[in-house]
Amino acid sequence: MADDLIARYLRPGTLQLGAVPPLSLYIHLPWCLRKCPYCDFNSHEQAPRLPVVATPQGGSTRTGKPGSGSARALDPELESRYLDALRADLEASLPLVWGRNVQTIFIGGGTPSLFSPEAITRLLDDVRARLPLLPGAEVTLEANPGTFERERFRAFRAAGVNRLSIGVQSFDDAALAALGRVHDRAQAIAAAEEAREAFDTFNLDLMYALPGQDLAKAAEDLRTALALQPTHLSVYHLTIEPNTRFANAPPAGLPDDDLSAEMLDQITALTGEAGLQRYEVSAFAQPGHRCRHNLNYWQFGDYLGIGAGAHSKLSFPHRVVRQVRWREPTAYMEKALGGQAVSNDEEVARKTLPFEFMLNALRLKEGFDLSLFPERTGLPMSAVRSTLDEAQQRGLITQTGPQVVPTARGFDFLSDLQALFLPAKPRS
Repeated sequence: MADDLIARYLRPGTLQLGAVPPLSLYIHLPWCLRKCPYCDFNSHEQAPRLPVVATPQGGSTRTGKPGSGSARALDPELESRYLDALRADLEASLPLVWGRNVQTIFIGGGTPSLFSPEAITRLLDDVRARLPLLPGAEVTLEANPGTFERERFRAFRAAGVNRLSIGVQSFDDAALAALGRVHDRAQAIAAAEEAREAFDTFNLDLMYALPGQDLAKAAEDLRTALALQPTHLSVYHLTIEPNTRFANAPPAGLPDDDLSAEMLDQITALTGEAGLQRYEVSAFAQPGHRCRHNLNYWQFGDYLGIGAGAHSKLSFPHRVVRQVRWREPTAYMEKALGGQAVSNDEEVARKTLPFEFMLNALRLKEGFDLSLFPERTGLPMSAVRSTLDEAQQRGLITQTGPQVVPTARGFDFLSDLQALFLPAKPRS
């Protein structure tokens, strides 16, 4: 099958890519303790087993419920079978990325921290044995406070993870309950404190525009996060996504657009005062701590995705290809172990490449160099020149020499700016 794919991907085409982009590896671990009502990710509830030793943490009262002080772990047989499937998936994909170095690894989910440190060690050992990692490659693991126990983060660090991303979302217990999270404020703080001790670089995920949230509550959430001294902060507006529980039963008391905009202005001001620079729509970082993995996405780099439902974007001399793995974990494991992890793949249409590139690159506060567009898409600048000029006339971007930068207005109306690059609809 790999030979057939390679032959199809390498056949002549209309694009002319002079070189392939940097390559990242995304690994999806799909299970979580509880599916949050706002979540549209490929995540699946899994009844975990309790560890042999449950260690207290965080200084709050523990009840024994999920996320209340006992770190949870997957059944070891399930964990081992999934790792086998990931290894088979990676091995089947190797011919597509021969000779390319991996710049970054991101282990996402689900809740990857449900996997044991021993499993993460085995996973990264399997990757290192099959793909060349650049020296100092960034290796990120997502973790939730509800799966936290003392020394667990240090064990992940020993396994080879050098960047931790903690899904806190809020430090307000009422907001956490409304969001369906399994942790509380005390656990979130304890997890962040442990991460700060174990990692030089760690991220906190925070949400705003939550049910019943006002400016004061949003500011308190943010100040609590900043007091924990994260080197990176990701802040997301709560959105009601289709096919989620919130879509069927929206929560009451959601802030309106004007209040949400005030919250974002407040976030930008407070993070700036704390020394974090906003470098992407939702990302703030101390100098030297930007997320290299996500930067590769936003600069239209390549990524190989393995795991249930994982997506890949891979470039070849004459085309850009996207792949999707089987979504349901049981089906994925069966298919991957049989060498058939990919459920579908398609060539990105020439006419949609400008939009796909701009959808990512215009998210960056500093914009992008014009040379990046033909380098990453294989298209001439003439494919976007007139649209860039139109965006500048509307005050949405500036063009200074080779650099294209969204204006403050363009950043505020980013969807409108990106939509300018959608392919024209055929006339009926």
